[in-house]
Amino acid sequence: MLETEHGQFELIKNHKEAFEMKPFNDRYVDYLDKYPYIVGDYSAEMLRLKGFDENQKDTIYDYLMESAVPNAPYFILKRIEKKD
Repeated sequence: MLETEHGQFELIKNHKEAFEMKPFNDRYVDYLDKYPYIVGDYSAEMLRLKGFDENQKDTIYDYLMESAVPNAPYFILKRIEKKD
């Protein structure tokens, strides 16, 4: 479990050790609070974050294949608890 500035998350996948706390906290926007799954990937050495709801979680790997740089570092987080 990860304790971030934006709540608690379970790290589901950490491809190429992509997850780093500071870049995640810096790039996170409140709009993502509504999503139970957060995907982060690096493109041009910049972290991109995208939220997925329960109905979309099966499309996460499709999103990574279609939108991320091939073999790019990425991570998948599942929200455990929102920030207060």
